[in-house]
Amino acid sequence: MISLRLPPELERKLDSFAKSEGKSRTEIVKDSILEYIKNRGINKTPFELGLDLFGKHNSDITDLAQNRKAYLQKAIGKKNEKRSSH
Repeated sequence: MISLRLPPELERKLDSFAKSEGKSRTEIVKDSILEYIKNRGINKTPFELGLDLFGKHNSDITDLAQNRKAYLQKAIGKKNEKRSSH
């Protein structure tokens, strides 16, 4: 069993949040501790932290990193062609 003292402002915030979630203060504190341990217990690499963000907008160009300059020049060339045809 743990006894915990909170500053009055934090306790008011906890009460308000618990009420809005339909949970007890104890449930919120337990959930918070578990989340903290989960996030801090495993040292994730920057890649692992951003894993859910990578690949969302797949261009289907598999060599873009290696040949970015060629793709950029090609895109600029197309843009210039459009300008000159107007």
